[in-house]
Amino acid sequence: MAEIREDGTPVDESELAIEGALRPMSLAEFVGQPKVRGQLSLLLEAAALQQRSPDHILLAGPPGLGKTTLAMIVAHESGRPLRLSSGPAIQHSGDLAALLSSLTPGEVLFIDEIHRMARSAEEMLYLAMEDFRIDIMVGKGAGATSIPLDLAPFTLVGATTRSGLLPNPLRDRFGFTAHLEYYDPADLDLVLERSARMLDIHIPATGRDEIARRSRGTPRIANRLLRRVRDYVLVHGGDADVATVGAALDLYDVDAIGLDRLDRAVLDALVRRFRGGPVGLSTLAVAVGEEADTVESVVEPYLVRIGLIARTPRGRAATPEAYAHLGVTHPDSALRLDDL
Repeated sequence: MAEIREDGTPVDESELAIEGALRPMSLAEFVGQPKVRGQLSLLLEAAALQQRSPDHILLAGPPGLGKTTLAMIVAHESGRPLRLSSGPAIQHSGDLAALLSSLTPGEVLFIDEIHRMARSAEEMLYLAMEDFRIDIMVGKGAGATSIPLDLAPFTLVGATTRSGLLPNPLRDRFGFTAHLEYYDPADLDLVLERSARMLDIHIPATGRDEIARRSRGTPRIANRLLRRVRDYVLVHGGDADVATVGAALDLYDVDAIGLDRLDRAVLDALVRRFRGGPVGLSTLAVAVGEEADTVESVVEPYLVRIGLIARTPRGRAATPEAYAHLGVTHPDSALRLDDL
């Protein structure tokens, strides 16, 4: 079964291998997020000078901005082993107890999508993070006994795309919280330049700019589009100039501002079928043949961020910019955002 990314898209093992090869191994190689890099560098250097494990770290931000990569860098620059897990895999306190009790001293434990852990596991994690100890319940009912189990000191690196779903007691136990932001075109250009060099593809600055423009400010998407451009050039020949990049990405239904087939289907349904809205999420999802969760978590964030749709108390509404992008005249009778 293919792995599912945190943004809802499937990925096969070959894609994972390529992504792994493109990951930077140090903060010096990591592009973008200058404030986070500076904060992490200080935290890691201070821990090294005191010969202790770094504080627990929470990485928050949208999918594809480098949370997993930063966790690997924390382990690499600390000279510690790394253990990988995810919130959906920890559905019982026993799962977490088995994981924590097997850690070696100083090990870095990375839990992706930490907001999706079971509540019983979250409560066990409170004590583990503060006192490096867990209490294991043996037996049931009146005869149940709590047995304390000491843990080796470790550093927890948690990643979440929805930090608001983390309970306050868990969030407060992280010594440092980093908020990752979307990348600007200049940083994406540096990401693409490095990745193109590692993939052994020559792509001029104009081609990189075109990919960056369609990458939604996300390095993971930029690297994925770069690989599709590489495939196109291998098959059709020529240089990866702006015309070739445009032809390759048009073939894969990625338009000039990064919208894919599903994005445009949602936008088209909202504008043409529902006359700009407002319309409820579930109705909109049915109209495009997708689950409501997919529309809300995968499609909406980018469309809202670039100002094509708005989330209002009465439902989703298209903005005049959405009409312009689809080439549809905005009717005078359409609801405007000021009216919602």
